[in-house]
Amino acid sequence: MAINVKDAFESISEQFRDLSGLHPGLWPIAPRIAAGFGVLLIVLFLGWFFYWDGQTQEIEQKQQEEVRLKDEYRQKIQQAINLDALKEQRKLVQQYVAAMEKQLPSKAEMDALLSDINQAGAGRGLQFESFKPGTVVVKDYYAELPIDIKLQGSYHDLGEFVSDIAKLPRIVTLNNLAITTGKDGTLVLDVVAKTFRYLDKDEVLAQANLKKTAKK
Repeated sequence: MAINVKDAFESISEQFRDLSGLHPGLWPIAPRIAAGFGVLLIVLFLGWFFYWDGQTQEIEQKQQEEVRLKDEYRQKIQQAINLDALKEQRKLVQQYVAAMEKQLPSKAEMDALLSDINQAGAGRGLQFESFKPGTVVVKDYYAELPIDIKLQGSYHDLGEFVSDIAKLPRIVTLNNLAITTGKDGTLVLDVVAKTFRYLDKDEVLAQANLKKTAKK
């Protein structure tokens, strides 16, 4: 027997009439099912809003933290793998720094170094027209001394002088080289030699104080 949809709808609608004043337990089946379903929806919504939403956010935060911790773990594993290589590189750097330190004279050794530069020219038979140490330029941990030098001699002797300077046990650089022809046909070399030395403890302390004063 076919069910009349209209009659079924009217039957259900009839159950929702005249419910005011009645205890829900006395309602017909359709209103009770609808009310129960509505209560379920409200409970689900309130549960999501007050509990599950916070739980979801916490889970997302924990997942992000998990990803971050995994990345940190991989980085630390990589660092541990490269630790021996890094230690070896550190040793090489320390050895290089120590070797460079030995090439920088102390304040007391500067006069001897200036004498070595002078002897390098005199040993090649060059004539010094000038040999003028300039003003010391103080840096953070070292001092730079420029020396204006003017030499006269043959091309070969000047070349040997430059080679001798490069072979000195201390660091000396030659800057602003200029070669001109002298009156008698010999060559004249104008050059600024720069040598470097470490600052002593008092000088380092003075530089630190100057920095503090400048910051203030």
